[in-house]
Amino acid sequence: MLRDWNEYYHEHFSNYKQKSDVRNGCYPQMFKHDDDGQPRNAIVLVHGLTDSPYFMKDIGEYFCSEMGFDVYIPLLRAHGLKEPEDMKDASLIEWRKDVIFAIEKAKESGGKVSIGGLSTGGTLSVKMALTDEQSIDGGVFLFSAALGLASGAGNLAEIFLRTTLAKILDYLDSYIDRSRLINNSASGNPFRYSKMDIGGARELSKLIKELDLLTDRDILNQPLFAAHSEADTTAAIDEIEELVDRSYQRHQKAEMFRIGKNFGVPHASIVLKDPVLSLNNSPLEPKNIFFESMMESLRVFADRYGLIDRIKSTRSTD
Repeated sequence: MLRDWNEYYHEHFSNYKQKSDVRNGCYPQMFKHDDDGQPRNAIVLVHGLTDSPYFMKDIGEYFCSEMGFDVYIPLLRAHGLKEPEDMKDASLIEWRKDVIFAIEKAKESGGKVSIGGLSTGGTLSVKMALTDEQSIDGGVFLFSAALGLASGAGNLAEIFLRTTLAKILDYLDSYIDRSRLINNSASGNPFRYSKMDIGGARELSKLIKELDLLTDRDILNQPLFAAHSEADTTAAIDEIEELVDRSYQRHQKAEMFRIGKNFGVPHASIVLKDPVLSLNNSPLEPKNIFFESMMESLRVFADRYGLIDRIKSTRSTD
């Protein structure tokens, strides 16, 4: 059911990038069922800053095989490229367009449309769910969502990234060869850039600020499932707790899967069923040892709030 989303290039990335410009394994992808003429629920899963659709594959496979969803995993612009010079022009506006395109394609499956993502992908998911409830009529599923930066200096870092000094540093950084974002050695990570680019970080900071303003006024009306690790040193857990609590107070359709700090599950690992390996098979990012129980909790949650009704009715007629 998994296949590269080749239509993404000529339908959405036309006049931008071709498949040959993308690193192997970083392609936009879909988990798509055979068309039987019946509506099917769908979900858009959005990857995080500096990484690629690869990181959403394990989540996507579960949504498809265990819950009956069609799954659409877009590639955000400036990501997953063999030559990542475009990261100097990273644009929140373009990332939104990438997600909107995927949502429009998900609507073609004919059922409810859910959205979710890792880190920045989770932040984009909350923004889209708040601003387009008509399209996102399913659920919202967050994994280490970056609604704020972790650590005591998180707020200071966000503020700095919005300053003139950060703009100047980003401008100076644009003269540096961004090929350094890729480690092509045998020990390098094939599926993400090797470091955070200040241009991309500035766009994330802008998104967090926009979301702060939105969530001060609005609350998600869709069912909300959020998974987060207390050992996450990138995305703050406090903001996720607050979002889940406020949503639960509104409609009692919110749940948090919390992994204790002593288990040491890092930021991006929360979406990994298996560890990420380098080209020489050395471990780079550990798996989430609670992946199966997290996804079972997610499935029960989705079933409870009517997000997988079609697969239930299909089973009943087998």
